[in-house]
Amino acid sequence: MPTYGNGRRVAIVAGVRTPFARSGTSLKDYSAIDLGRFAVAELVQRTGIDGAAVDLLVFGTVVHSVVAPNLAREVALLPHFPRTLQAYTVSRACASANQAITDAADQIALGHADIAIAGGSESLSQVPILHSRGMSDVLVAASRARSLSQRVATLARVRPKDFVPITPAIAEPSTGETMGQSADKMAKINGIAREAQDRLALRSHQHAARGLDDGRLSAEIVPVPVPPACTDMLATDNGVRRDSTYDQLASLRPVFDRQYGTVTAGNASPLTDGAAAVLLMSEDTARALGYAPVAFIRSYAYAAVDPGEQLLQAPVLAAPVALARAGLTLRDIGLVDMHEAFAAQVLSNVQGLASKWWAERAGLSQPVGEVDPERLNVLGGSLSIGHPFGATGARIVTSLGHEMQRRGAQFGLLTVCAAGGMGHAMVLESAR
Repeated sequence: MPTYGNGRRVAIVAGVRTPFARSGTSLKDYSAIDLGRFAVAELVQRTGIDGAAVDLLVFGTVVHSVVAPNLAREVALLPHFPRTLQAYTVSRACASANQAITDAADQIALGHADIAIAGGSESLSQVPILHSRGMSDVLVAASRARSLSQRVATLARVRPKDFVPITPAIAEPSTGETMGQSADKMAKINGIAREAQDRLALRSHQHAARGLDDGRLSAEIVPVPVPPACTDMLATDNGVRRDSTYDQLASLRPVFDRQYGTVTAGNASPLTDGAAAVLLMSEDTARALGYAPVAFIRSYAYAAVDPGEQLLQAPVLAAPVALARAGLTLRDIGLVDMHEAFAAQVLSNVQGLASKWWAERAGLSQPVGEVDPERLNVLGGSLSIGHPFGATGARIVTSLGHEMQRRGAQFGLLTVCAAGGMGHAMVLESAR
């Protein structure tokens, strides 16, 4: 059997997350640091791990705080850990938590660590608003003025246009194209019909609602007090619509290409606040401490495409590499979990895995294969649960590992698309 790294198998021991809440709602008063601390503190409590035994903490985020850019270090300063715990923050757009997990797993596989916590956090309610360049120049110059008169004269240079703030855009710096526009373009290129997108979105809500109601998803969630009174607790994802219908989704108007587009607010993932974390150990350490692993990381891969082409199609190139490194084919995979940035992107990825043209681009003689819809996103996905950019990857790893256990699946495949034309794939192996 192929082994990960130098032979030290990396075990996923446990995972936990906050509820995922639409930005501007229940969790809007919490920073990404706050949310990360909720998830990590609960992970420590549930597992009973000694904080002093943790070798490193790696967290992912996308919209970094200007005042505390190393989010992981702030999370690591929880009283559960010694102040000497090393921690660092990574960013790979929507695959940031995946990058954190694979970074930590690599350290374990190399023998540089035995126990690590990895995950991610995002508060899209607290996106930093920046001054315009003109305002910044004036403020810097005013701070350097040597007298009150010089300071007043400098501030007098401010013009009305300088008061216009700059907000981060969910757009590609290289193309200026927003992610939604890219999804619309992919739908057109790949012939993804509007009906198929809406039906996938409806399926996501139905599956997520079932998972929350029967305890499969809710068991992974730590309730969080809702500010400002903190007398109520948010214990579930507030974006899942149990009463959603196909007719409702079909009635929504396109958001990006209003005339010819098919991407709507209903078949796109919402902006979301939340955090998720997983506990990783070497197999020997987990066994020695009495932990029963949820799953093992069998392999992983990253890939990229030209952002101006099909921005969210890189998982199609990452998946065959991850499968090859695991010594497996798609036929061996019991469950597939694809991050649902957009329904059009999921359907394009599924189509791409079965495409000979994409297989040739990946250097394969045959396509990866057809994804069985009955094995795809069986607990819903980001279209319904929500998508805090830096946290989604850790949510998927946790949910997939647990569902593999419940269904007796030996192998699971997860994929994540990311801004910049990047993609990630990981193969999990059952621990039982």
